[in-house]
Amino acid sequence: MLRRPRRNRKSEVIRELVVETQLMKSDLIFPLFMVEGNSIQQEITSMPGIFRFSVDKLMDEIHECLQLGIKTFCLFPAFDDKYKDKYASISHHPDNFYLKAIARIKKELPEACVMTDVAMDPYSSDGHDGIVENGKILNDETLEVLGKMSLAQAQAGADIIGPSDMMDGRVEYIRELLDDHGFIDVSIMSYTAKYASAFYGPFRDALDSAPKSGDKKTYQMNPANIKEALIEAEMDELEGADILMVKPALSYLDVVSELSRASNLPIAAYNVSGEYAMLKAAGEKGWIDGEKAMLEVLLSIKRAGAKIILTYFAKEYAKLNV
Repeated sequence: MLRRPRRNRKSEVIRELVVETQLMKSDLIFPLFMVEGNSIQQEITSMPGIFRFSVDKLMDEIHECLQLGIKTFCLFPAFDDKYKDKYASISHHPDNFYLKAIARIKKELPEACVMTDVAMDPYSSDGHDGIVENGKILNDETLEVLGKMSLAQAQAGADIIGPSDMMDGRVEYIRELLDDHGFIDVSIMSYTAKYASAFYGPFRDALDSAPKSGDKKTYQMNPANIKEALIEAEMDELEGADILMVKPALSYLDVVSELSRASNLPIAAYNVSGEYAMLKAAGEKGWIDGEKAMLEVLLSIKRAGAKIILTYFAKEYAKLNV
């Protein structure tokens, strides 16, 4: 035999020389959950090892992660129901603890890159990503709220704005608003192909942000569709997005791959809460080697074409690769 592929697998050194895909700590974004108060670090039952932090504890967590080599963090706030209303008014109010936390992080830990979440559901009494009228999600009226939210986050110091709402036209609306107010350097990572997935359950537990009625299928995408994702990607790119995201990751690796071929923009993928919880549960049961499964999953997302991976495994991965 002239061709023996096993020659390139014969030792660890050779395998490292010919490796095609490499996962770096710099590829990862660590999602973090926040609550109002002090000295709070509450573990999320459905996400072992992941916590809700008050701002003081959040600062400690970010500092530790920076020491491990994780430098980018996506922040999600959990608000008490008493602050929520139909129009998510608290989302852009100056007394919002989320906005104050962004400002504190950028002041005290300027080397941290802060990504924010733009959607109404954490702040909405309806639990939806848009304004609800007679059971219908209003697209254009919602853009104004998302714009106010984005501008407030940019003013607080956000490096990357992450519109996760899936309203039509929101990238262009936000980009123009940010530019008009002088925030031309604030990036937009658009949730371009966000599917109506069953894998979001633990995340909604963490934020208590499940819809009070109905579902999100009129704005989040049908899991059966991939050409629709290409349409969304083309629109977001034309509207000024800097990075395109696919969410979830594992059931949509084909979408990640298609977008990476179709666009010259960096592609991100969100390794979501349900995907994390499955591996953790199976690992705790001893049904799989949790550490090896984590590495295989993250590598598969990178191999599919994602340059950036949002994952709850970020800190755990970094500890293995200091």
